[in-house]
Amino acid sequence: MVDAIHRVAVLGDGSWGTTLALVLARNGVDTVLWSAFPEACQRMQRERSNSTYLPGIPFPANLTLTADPFQAVQAVDFVVSVVPTQFLREVARRFEEAMPAHLPIVSATKGLEVETLRCPTQILEDVLGKRTLCVLTGPSHAEEVARQLPASLVAGCSDLEFGAKVQTAFNSDSFRVYTHQDAIGAELAGALKNVIAIAAGICDGLELGDNAKSALVTRGVVEIARYGKLRGARPETFFGLAGIGDLATTCFSRHSRNRAVGEALGRGRSLEHILGEMNMVAEGVWTTKALFGPESELEGISMPIAEQVHAVLFEGKDPKHAVLDLMSREPAGEMDGLWGASGA
Repeated sequence: MVDAIHRVAVLGDGSWGTTLALVLARNGVDTVLWSAFPEACQRMQRERSNSTYLPGIPFPANLTLTADPFQAVQAVDFVVSVVPTQFLREVARRFEEAMPAHLPIVSATKGLEVETLRCPTQILEDVLGKRTLCVLTGPSHAEEVARQLPASLVAGCSDLEFGAKVQTAFNSDSFRVYTHQDAIGAELAGALKNVIAIAAGICDGLELGDNAKSALVTRGVVEIARYGKLRGARPETFFGLAGIGDLATTCFSRHSRNRAVGEALGRGRSLEHILGEMNMVAEGVWTTKALFGPESELEGISMPIAEQVHAVLFEGKDPKHAVLDLMSREPAGEMDGLWGASGA
């Protein structure tokens, strides 16, 4: 029997943070949505909606808002962190004094920290200390989940009891959560699929067709599974909801920020101009940078798609030349380097 969840704090008032707060509140859980920006918090309190990211979707009465870290986590059963990875360490420090020592945290952030290559749960542990952590991830665009269109995710947690609590708190007729014990695999899948999504967007921008894009997405699953295996994840995790499920949504959806970045690159626009016009974070850009940064662990592992995405993003490579280089590599086996096979 899973204990009832009465009160939860959601940190981060972007589209996904607001959406998860809506899911919990609609399920009857008293929910506190924390914003890093007092003016935005006051506006949402007045309007009873997040008009910036989810216009037209009203807040339930049991969804409250605050910009105060202490007020946010007071008497909550667990915290949901939905802060973009590159800002997470700074935000977590704002909760060092407010956060009780053993309060569990659910991370719904996707990415890798550029300077350290650390996952969001590792950043939270660095700043806030050891505690029970869970990863909530999967194919789930906020725009659809907020409108209560069907979606399925995984709650990756080594603590089966807490994973079941998270599952119970979020489950609804339109939002189905599966438990999963490979938390690191689920977290890495959510981060790395954004890199492949940029490549998929480049395919769209270059108008390479369905065959090319489907091949790229399929090869992308193998590529991120290789990396996951290197960091201790189970390869099969990447062929479930956290991996191929989320990858498919991100690579094909009109809602995908990372795919949109790739499409604009494929059409000849510069990264600087693309990011300058966005009001949300495209995590795949910074995850790509982290993969090939000073803490890179890619020696001896084949990630050709990610390599070409990095070259396009940060080395000025022409996307057409990147595609040609991918297609003209040495022949290889389909699952090389994944289940004990050698090669690339």
